[in-house]
Amino acid sequence: MSKITRREAIGTAALGVAGAALTGGTATIASAQEPVRIAAFAGNHMPKPLRFDPAKLTGLSERLITSHWENNYQGSVRGLNTIETRLAAAMNDADFPPVAYAGLKREELHRTGSVVLHEYYFGALGGNGNPGGSIYEALHSWFGSFEAWEAEFRRTALSLAGGSGWCVLSWNAHTSSLHNYWAWDHMHGAVTGAPLIALDMYEHSYHMDYGTAAARYIDAFMANLDWEVVDARYLAATA
Repeated sequence: MSKITRREAIGTAALGVAGAALTGGTATIASAQEPVRIAAFAGNHMPKPLRFDPAKLTGLSERLITSHWENNYQGSVRGLNTIETRLAAAMNDADFPPVAYAGLKREELHRTGSVVLHEYYFGALGGNGNPGGSIYEALHSWFGSFEAWEAEFRRTALSLAGGSGWCVLSWNAHTSSLHNYWAWDHMHGAVTGAPLIALDMYEHSYHMDYGTAAARYIDAFMANLDWEVVDARYLAATA
């Protein structure tokens, strides 16, 4: 499990304030009426199962993948459901404190990003790492060669080693172009970027197998990419 960051500590404090507001004071005004149900804050997200056998990946242990999927990813799913439930309650409380609402909205963005990026991460594993398809030709076109793209992708990922964040190959719908984006804290990607490959560079994603040897983890990730999945994402994003 990863260490608690300063941002997570701030978010936890904000949730404590929000929880207090929901259990006392003016939050009880909704007791006389049935709370309005809000579809946007249904809080019913379910974890997606792995599409591959975690015991059969190359260079990524079953123990690492299982821990990552069960603890980090599913923890974010549960966290997002909790946040949405509290946002729904807050919308039924006209006197809910703005400072507490700000904490909930920050956590909503953080948890949403974590859930989405983890699903892109796990969803592209289970392949043999051999590139092909339209995405191969597109990367050659945008970066001069596939090899040049891969070198830049790896460099971007390594720039996050020892810290926290994601390296994301995205199709930017606004500029109609491919880019490797540096995404910190689950929520700093390009606004119109459609993820094609999401590489988790938080230490929890590799420390169990590789310690601080982040470059070896990146090698293993690339060796297990399913490029048919990546190509399908590219075709859908550019359709």
